[in-house]
Amino acid sequence: MPAYDPNNPFAKILRGEFPCYKVYEDEHVLAFLDIMPRCPGHTLVIPKAPARNILDIAPDDFAHVARAGQKIARAAMTAFKADGITVQQFSEPAGGQVVFHLHMHVMPRHDGVALLPPASRKEDGKVLEENAAKLVAALKE
Repeated sequence: MPAYDPNNPFAKILRGEFPCYKVYEDEHVLAFLDIMPRCPGHTLVIPKAPARNILDIAPDDFAHVARAGQKIARAAMTAFKADGITVQQFSEPAGGQVVFHLHMHVMPRHDGVALLPPASRKEDGKVLEENAAKLVAALKE
C-alpha cells in the first residue's frame, strides 16, 4: 500500500489551506459537508491523525471517527427529517477510494429518493451553508 500523502485535499483542509463547510470538530476529528453531495446533508468525517484509510489507521483513531460519525448521523436524522442513514467508507482505488485520507461518508436518506451518482455535481455554496447550519443546530440539541 502506498504511504500517506500529507498533500491530499483533506490534509490541506485540516491545515486550513483549503476551505470547508465545517459542522463538527473536536481534538480528534473534523466533520464537514461534501461539496459534491450525493444527497442534502452528505457529511465527511475525517481523523486529524494522518491515515490513508481503514487499513493503516490506529484503532483508537478509527474509534474517534466512528463515534463522530454516529453523532453526525443522529444529528442528520433530525436536521434533514431523514428516514434513515447510509454510512460508507472506501479503502484503496479498487474499493472506490478517491481521496487518500480516511473519511467516512454520512448521508441522510429519504424513502424512495435515490442517491446522486458520486461526484456528479458541485453544490451551490449557499445551499451548503444552509445545510451546515442545520446540522450544527441539530448537534446542539
